[in-house]
Amino acid sequence: MNKVPLIDGHAHLEELEDLRESLQEAEAGGVRGIVAVGMDRESNQKVLQIAKENKGYVYPAIGYHPRQIKREEVEANLSFIRDHVERCVALGEIGLDYKVKVKKELQREVFGELLYIALESDKPVIIHCRFSHRRAFEMVRERKVKRAVFHWYSGPLRLLGEILEAGYLISATPALAYSPPHQEAIKRAPVGRILLETDTPVSYQGRESRPKDVRMTLEEVSRLKGLDPSVVSEQTTENASRFFKIRFSP
Repeated sequence: MNKVPLIDGHAHLEELEDLRESLQEAEAGGVRGIVAVGMDRESNQKVLQIAKENKGYVYPAIGYHPRQIKREEVEANLSFIRDHVERCVALGEIGLDYKVKVKKELQREVFGELLYIALESDKPVIIHCRFSHRRAFEMVRERKVKRAVFHWYSGPLRLLGEILEAGYLISATPALAYSPPHQEAIKRAPVGRILLETDTPVSYQGRESRPKDVRMTLEEVSRLKGLDPSVVSEQTTENASRFFKIRFSP
């Protein structure tokens, strides 16, 4: 299984102190590409630099995470994204989070602007939607966004049906090992609508993740769906290639 090629569709590489080692371990473990996501202007700048230094392996996605939103910094963040979006494979991480203290109205305002940028630039979006699954989905659908992935989906299964019917994707993480809501979503979604990721450096059961751990995600998806890992790997890599418009090296 270690030779099966994989794509990590969501990693916060700019947070890693052991970045070089982590990238080497991932490549040695069969990871053929990593989508590095940003959360605000500072992290977006770092993501773009990391991608530049690792061209053809790390692909940048710049975004504005709802947790990072501050009214006085909104325009500077949006302006940076507008100026650099053409260098990216996606906008992300963006969305709504109704557990953070940022006002919901401000979150929706920023998210709406980001979706407009995505439409203008024809970029897919990587959606964060904690405790806001329905509202995030409705905003994406209302704005007729063509390509969206709902990151680490653990929301209602009824809504998942609508997400899939609209043509959108969901992503799987190593949390499949222990999270029933996440497990149920991945069981329900066709493998042709799933992306694999790690959300590096998030900790799962006390262990901080790295891009090489996308293999754990593969193993869990394969187990839950009763499919050979090679089948899941081939399909999810094809999904990532089509979604991000990237031709990953074999």
